[in-house]
Amino acid sequence: MTTFNHFPAALGQAPQSGQWPALRRYTALSLMILIISSCAETDQSDALLASKEPVRPSYPTTRVSDHQDTYFGQTIQDPYRWLEDDRSTETAAWVRDQNQVTQSYLSQIRYRAPLQNALTELWHYPRVSAPFKEGDWVYFYQNTGLQNHSVLMRQKPDQAPEVFLDANALSDDGTISIAQVAFSKSARFSAYTQSKAGSDWRSIHILDTTTQQALEPPLQNVKFSGITWLGDAGFYYSSYQAPDGSALTAQVDDHRLYFHRLGTPQQDDELIYGGPGDEKRRYVSADLTEDQRYLSIQTAQTTAGNTLFIQDLSQPDSPFIEIPTEDHADTRVIKSINETLLLFTNHGAPNGRLVALRLDQPEPSAWTDIIPERASPLRVSTGAGYLFAHYLIDARSRLYQYTDAGDLVREIPLPEPGSASRPFGKDTDETVYYTFSNYKQPSTIYAYNPDTGNAQRYFKPDIRFNSDDYETHQVFYSSPDGTQIPMTLTYKKGLKRDGNNPTLLYGYGGFDISITPGFSTTTALWLSLGGIYAVPNIRGGGEYGKNWHIQGTQHQKQNVFDDFIAAAEYLIDEQYTKADYLAISGRSNGGLLVGAVMTQRPDLMKVALPGVGVLDMLRYHTFTAGAGWSFDYGRSDDSREMFETLLSYSPLHNLKPGTRYPATLITTGDHDDRVVPAHSFKFAATLQGAQSGPAPTLIRIETDAGHGAGTSIEKRIAQTADTLSFTLFNMGITDLEVQHDE
Repeated sequence: MTTFNHFPAALGQAPQSGQWPALRRYTALSLMILIISSCAETDQSDALLASKEPVRPSYPTTRVSDHQDTYFGQTIQDPYRWLEDDRSTETAAWVRDQNQVTQSYLSQIRYRAPLQNALTELWHYPRVSAPFKEGDWVYFYQNTGLQNHSVLMRQKPDQAPEVFLDANALSDDGTISIAQVAFSKSARFSAYTQSKAGSDWRSIHILDTTTQQALEPPLQNVKFSGITWLGDAGFYYSSYQAPDGSALTAQVDDHRLYFHRLGTPQQDDELIYGGPGDEKRRYVSADLTEDQRYLSIQTAQTTAGNTLFIQDLSQPDSPFIEIPTEDHADTRVIKSINETLLLFTNHGAPNGRLVALRLDQPEPSAWTDIIPERASPLRVSTGAGYLFAHYLIDARSRLYQYTDAGDLVREIPLPEPGSASRPFGKDTDETVYYTFSNYKQPSTIYAYNPDTGNAQRYFKPDIRFNSDDYETHQVFYSSPDGTQIPMTLTYKKGLKRDGNNPTLLYGYGGFDISITPGFSTTTALWLSLGGIYAVPNIRGGGEYGKNWHIQGTQHQKQNVFDDFIAAAEYLIDEQYTKADYLAISGRSNGGLLVGAVMTQRPDLMKVALPGVGVLDMLRYHTFTAGAGWSFDYGRSDDSREMFETLLSYSPLHNLKPGTRYPATLITTGDHDDRVVPAHSFKFAATLQGAQSGPAPTLIRIETDAGHGAGTSIEKRIAQTADTLSFTLFNMGITDLEVQHDE
């Protein structure tokens, strides 16, 4: 699964009644939260708020069909298959009715709006990105605080900055967003992708950077694509063949690479890879070295491993050379130095290494290590004529600077344990930039001079959150098979380990993606309220290299859930919290994690928050590009053994009628074409029928929104406030007063 957005948009924890500390004072709008226990005096006319147990909502009736499938001789009922049809009026009515029930339930929580106001105030601080130079201009992104999308600005020396691209001007409600922006070699032209309602389907728009006017009609039906300019002539991009059926759910598996020459219609674009004569691939992308000599094409069937082809464009009609690697090895070009290419690869090196080769000797036996494999996972970037190596040591960043020959120059100091981005820039740059943050430290940009080793703070956000009031530290705990799992805990200083602390346990555990410490305003609000934020680095991720990833895939996927369950048990055993004050949260593959854990151990948590989750493991591969996730999951049609493994943990298929499940708020978007909302729809309908306890099982379906990328700040704030209110209330907090100090 190509999943890019990892912070927990759905935060929610409830305090022990009467125990949460006040929010710190803000400037124009100070907030103090006073928690009144559920047994305190309340308005008895409001049955919902006065009750100690949440009142079970009255759910809409969901039609049950007799649909069934047969897998290796075993019949599986799928009574809500009709909810997979996103274009039907019946599905639209179901979405409307479910949203009405959810909003009615949330509207009765008195402190929902005040919490949204508090989050809005906390979110309202200026942000900028690191600058980058294109032609005579320096470009950077800027957000004044509550703009739905950051604005791409540009500036010449000694001149005031001006707006170059502003997605906020494209729609009144923030549903149109701009993704990647790429400039031609001379920076005379630029191209950017535009998305509507959060869909992964994009259009590419081309501008003259001098006039800022569109040069031609935008390219349409583009998905999972980069934009790679060849001089000023045009650019490479990728797209799928148009699917049959709904663009939001229909399967796509024929990705192709094209070259678009400026001034020509899209239908005349040159097919570079894909189609007749080439093996059909789900993912195809292109890159050019900075000197524009070498074109590389990466093709893949799944999200792990690729086949790499390289062409020397300095030689007319030169062939593409395949770089031979083992199956599921990831290899890509980092840099070219005359006839030498530097490649990052995990071929024969699960933690990664940087190698040098020539195209006339592409075999691994002829490779030379520039930065050899070490005990920690490696990532590499370039800039200002140097190499920058990022190592992940127990899920924390270390940065090192190397020469192109692989000689160590120095370690780049970081202020404290946390996450740093890799310095990156053009070879001609004199300064490169990197960012640093952790769960209590806002993202700060540093300007670094590689020749002198001098690092200066370039930008630190002025946010109404005092990181000195909090502490963050790492612990290790044992999973059932004895594997030691790291977990980062962050909370307000002076916390008492008496078992009564509201705790949010967030996880992911998949696709070789490392979850490292990072700041978000939603986490900051949670910490301000006195909650514990706990993030275990469970298997399936990339925190300890490829082997760590493999241990959480296919038949070993249960390791991921065991690791997460063990994290919850550790927090309870060590008196950080208890089940009544524990909420679990995750998105996408993390939504699968939450769904699996809440069905396997419904007694372990009070609240479950599965977001945009992969919840039907028998059919995930039949939607959009889902079959590309099979390296991690396997497919139900692979073999009887794989079918049985998937069935053993598929959240949808492990809901059992007559079970007391935790309070659950499922979140999804109606335009999610990465993990289609049918996963969440079917899970919600089944859970509502299976729930035997009084805890609510609700679904919140954001309209005109997708998997997460490009979602407006307004929608993100509203969803977070809803989830936080839901969780607080279901932890027994029936009243919460917000006082404003002017």
